[in-house]
Amino acid sequence: MAPSRIPGRGLVRALAPVLGTGVLAGAAATSYAMWEARQYTLRRIDVPLLPAGMRPLRVLHLSDIHMTPGQKRKQEWLRGLASLEPDLVIDTGDNLAHRDAVPVVLDSLGALLDRPGVFVHGSNDYFEPGFRNPFSYLTPDTGKRYTQVPALPWGDLSAGMSGAGWLDLTNRTSALVVGETRISFAGVDDPHLEYDDLPAVAGPADPSADVRLAVAHAPYLRVLDQFAGDGYDAIIAGHTHGGQVCLPYLSHLQRPGRALATNCDLEPARARGLHRHPADSRPGDPGSAWMHVSAGLGTSPYARIRVACRPEATLLTLVPSPS
Repeated sequence: MAPSRIPGRGLVRALAPVLGTGVLAGAAATSYAMWEARQYTLRRIDVPLLPAGMRPLRVLHLSDIHMTPGQKRKQEWLRGLASLEPDLVIDTGDNLAHRDAVPVVLDSLGALLDRPGVFVHGSNDYFEPGFRNPFSYLTPDTGKRYTQVPALPWGDLSAGMSGAGWLDLTNRTSALVVGETRISFAGVDDPHLEYDDLPAVAGPADPSADVRLAVAHAPYLRVLDQFAGDGYDAIIAGHTHGGQVCLPYLSHLQRPGRALATNCDLEPARARGLHRHPADSRPGDPGSAWMHVSAGLGTSPYARIRVACRPEATLLTLVPSPS
């Protein structure tokens, strides 16, 4: 008697090479994404906004460090940024990703804490991270915020930074003289959690300052609109991770890819780097400003992947405006 046929066996045999190739391709892509998440990169950008004749000002922008105690390579790289000797450090939040990370962050900042600095916090400084579906970042924002989790010791982080002399810009204005440059600041608490108190910092930016800088963790349009309308020369933000998983430009693999999402209402085309706000404005237009959005240094500890969007810190060199 001939052996009975098992339905679908032929189909399984036919698809086996395809399925095997898919599994290998997925594993290779994941391995690459995990590797790229550790390729820490320093970017350098000139921002023309100083008054004529002033000395350039070197501003180190740090954001979205998402530190855990075991991330030794990140800690070492961050500690090495002190060799840049920036004139000013701006930290736009999400430094923490673990309840024991505060002393690690402060130690990694090291000699940078001896430089003039300002800071605000992000949602991941306030609340312990948890596992979430990474594909949810590609869908429209539902407004749900994950705050029913243990709090992180953000107060200790604030105390450490403020104790070193950095200005806390949480829903407040302030000023600082750096070398020969008088800088006026405004900052808000995390807009992603709707902690921002825009009325507290509303009003025209100080016209007597040489430079007027606004600082926020998340670049929501309501925040950008107010700061630009109030006359700030530049707005410094993070939060977006530059899209984190981007579509690569195949013609130039070292070029950051095209973001698919920003985790806020800023459009993906401005998810990282230097842009104008409003997007169609030009330097000198009333109610407009420069905007720098950092792609950040870290990721969620539950999704340590990046694609076509390397982790970064940025050295912004403020130079005299041609006009």
